[in-house]
Amino acid sequence: MKSINPHNGQLVQSYSAHDSAALEKILTSAQQSFESWRKVSITERAGLLKKYGQLLRRDKNKLAKLMAEEMGKPLKDGEAEVEKCAVTCEFYAEEGEKHLQPELIKTEFSKSWISFEPLGVILAIMPWNFPFWQVMRFAAPNLLAGNVGVLKHASNVSGCSLAMEALFLEAGFPRHVFSSVLVEGKNTDKLIAHPIIKAVTITGSTPAGKAVAEAAGKVLKKCVLELGGSDAYLVLADADVDEAAKICAQSRLINGGQSCIAAKRFIVHSSVKKRFEEKMLAAFEAVKMGDPTRDGITLGPQARVDLRDQLHEQVEKSVKQGAKLLCGGKIPSGEGAYYPATILTDVKPGMVAFDEELFGPVAAIIEVKDDAEAIAFANRSIFGLGAAIFSKNVEKAERLAIEIEAGSVFINALVKSDARLPFGGVKESGYGRELSYYGLREFLNVKTIARA
Repeated sequence: MKSINPHNGQLVQSYSAHDSAALEKILTSAQQSFESWRKVSITERAGLLKKYGQLLRRDKNKLAKLMAEEMGKPLKDGEAEVEKCAVTCEFYAEEGEKHLQPELIKTEFSKSWISFEPLGVILAIMPWNFPFWQVMRFAAPNLLAGNVGVLKHASNVSGCSLAMEALFLEAGFPRHVFSSVLVEGKNTDKLIAHPIIKAVTITGSTPAGKAVAEAAGKVLKKCVLELGGSDAYLVLADADVDEAAKICAQSRLINGGQSCIAAKRFIVHSSVKKRFEEKMLAAFEAVKMGDPTRDGITLGPQARVDLRDQLHEQVEKSVKQGAKLLCGGKIPSGEGAYYPATILTDVKPGMVAFDEELFGPVAAIIEVKDDAEAIAFANRSIFGLGAAIFSKNVEKAERLAIEIEAGSVFINALVKSDARLPFGGVKESGYGRELSYYGLREFLNVKTIARA
């Protein structure tokens, strides 16, 4: 298992995968830790979680450098990711306990209530694009609730995975309450099937999510799937086009475009399309691409060369199908997995840029004649993760938001995850929710207790 720097192709670190005996020992230890961890008071767990957030802030720069090395994230973005993790630790430490208290229900029984109890050892299968944030969305609520976590991270960010585990120990969490396992993807099914694992959560591609759901289904284990997306941003005729373009460009380019909830399809009313294209083009041409460890860089390399090449192939196919290239679209010479900020316009249903998820800094602009067509095009997708609507008529935008088939719809703002709000999708973007108290309760036994 190798971590390769996507900026220069050099080896960062090589890791040996855990063999069967090592995995068995880790899982057995995790189960033993669960038996005691579940009995620790929620208040004490919250204190440890708050301490973990403090350590994240202390090591913010070091962890950002690690992300830059392993998956190409610019330092400023890496520091922001670590800060978001720290904020989430604080949120659950301060707000989570009240959502774990028993709920009294009035019935014909003398007393009846709902008890929220941890399930046990939860397997988290996580991707490389937000190496800390994706994990923290799972870890913070579940450890607070009394579950323990086993992390199977993407192999190219094994250093990030081990760094998280080390910080949990430093924060005072008992050993094996959070464990990292180094496992190749082909062996994931064996982990899922292990009797100690009680449930599974995955953030990843839709094909990966389907494979995990199938494996979990065979052994009747609950899973949460946070999968791919092709988020539609609707720019209506009455939108503030300049502001919309600014937000749309930011959302499309966040994390080098490698985000499930990054804007991907821009569905724009014909009356404002030209102005929108001009503003988007200006924003994309202002991007500074280069070494993610340098100050001022806003677009680092893609995480891997093979992923960059796959993205480029999607762009080329879209152009052959009739899409017009406004900027970018060419693999730069030199080393590294770089791909420029790219805009495709005149994209139509049936084209690759419309139908597939483009996981990189490529915007697809789609023209529509009215609001009804905009909604129809937004919903014409196998995905349903997030969407945004831009309009000066917020009442109309709120009505339209209900018609969009997605887990989140933001109005005059970019779609983003927030610890206070539930996060997840519909259709082939997955099921289940992370974050807020909905995510806190996903992997709990919601037990009914009644007394005669």
